[in-house]
Amino acid sequence: MNRTLRLGAAALAAATLTACSTGSTTTEATSAQPSAATSAEADAFPVTIEHAFGKTTITEDPARVATLGWTDQDHAVALGVVPVGATKLTWGGNEAGSSDWFDAALAETGAEAPVRYDDTDGAPIDEIAQLDPDIILATNSGITEAEYAKLSKIAPVVAYPEFAWTTPWQTSLEMVGQALGRSDLATDVADDTTAQIEAARADNPELDGASLIYGYLTPADLSTVGIYAPADPRVSLLRDFGMVDAAAVDGAIKEGEFYGTVSAERASELDSDVIITWVEKPGDAQTFVEDNLLGQIPAIDSGHFYAESSKPVALASTNPTPLSIPVIIDTVIPKIVAAVDGS
Repeated sequence: MNRTLRLGAAALAAATLTACSTGSTTTEATSAQPSAATSAEADAFPVTIEHAFGKTTITEDPARVATLGWTDQDHAVALGVVPVGATKLTWGGNEAGSSDWFDAALAETGAEAPVRYDDTDGAPIDEIAQLDPDIILATNSGITEAEYAKLSKIAPVVAYPEFAWTTPWQTSLEMVGQALGRSDLATDVADDTTAQIEAARADNPELDGASLIYGYLTPADLSTVGIYAPADPRVSLLRDFGMVDAAAVDGAIKEGEFYGTVSAERASELDSDVIITWVEKPGDAQTFVEDNLLGQIPAIDSGHFYAESSKPVALASTNPTPLSIPVIIDTVIPKIVAAVDGS
């Protein structure tokens, strides 16, 4: 359940994104070759990066990069570095366990696709070790301290700065830029992405000041309302577009958590201009509308409700990066605007 909560968010219609089949999904491909379309900046190393488990020093430009979490591979490729290994996207990913936006950026480099390893049961230590990486990037992941210790025996590890799964895309990009010796380029990529967000914000003034609850609802348990934390990347990104956290969110999530729950008996108290959620099946949304308790959520009751049922950009919306944010702007933001308008 925790994994499902983490991964879902919003999605793109199948007609917009078609599944690609590039890349390897087996860790036997230890011959994966490192590739970089850019060069490390002068005097970039050594560099020491602080994170939740201490400090990591990288002494030289890492040639073989492995990534964990579901965003680090995007940030690396956005900086012109193709990992030799990356997490398999088992929810919302394409047939190769990748994403279409990653594959599009990869195609521009002309490089070999990374080996994909599955993190369903935790950090895949052995599979990563087989790739003989020079560095392991996990800036927005859920690795534990015990996993960090094991991974550190393989290569230097850059973990998340404070709490699991709550690193903003800007911070992840900055950390990856430092680790790969491309801090100046990371700043340029961040500036370009921010400019795209600001342009979209100007084009959609309906979002300015609109109060938001990003929820998780499921027909399997109509007794609770899940609420994603303000620190969750999918929520913090929407604040970049001018939205604000609904007052009902305050106190619903414990410090350091990306998610919390409240009883459905309090549904009528969860006031916001809009509620956003995602569903496994399109018919689930009507189930919430018709439920005696969930139907009392003010935004659902008044028709200011957006429930996305397809998965590929559920992945994008959950894991904003410079590669996925253009997809969010084109496909998710218009739906949120429609929900704010009640249309």
